[in-house]
Amino acid sequence: MNTTQGIDQLLGQLRAASALAAGQEPASASTEGPDFAALLKASLDQVNTTQQDSANLAKGFELGDPNANLQEVMVSLQKANLSFQTMVQVRNKLVSAYHEVMSMQV
Repeated sequence: MNTTQGIDQLLGQLRAASALAAGQEPASASTEGPDFAALLKASLDQVNTTQQDSANLAKGFELGDPNANLQEVMVSLQKANLSFQTMVQVRNKLVSAYHEVMSMQV
């Protein structure tokens, strides 16, 4: 799945949830696609895969694998770090939104 498509689907789901919370009928096009939990799990799996690939490449470089060069290892480590930090920020936003929703008076 393309990252942009995943973000668009997530935004559509958030807009639909916002419309429901406001008492409006959500647009039918915005609810198509995978559900939020599946999208979140896919994102977590992708971050995990990036972390594991990076660790394996770094380990291969440390052990003297001739197919692993320093530039690939460094780029892979930075990609893994960036994806992890992004996921942490998404988690922080989700927790913040959850606390905000829970503090609303009904």
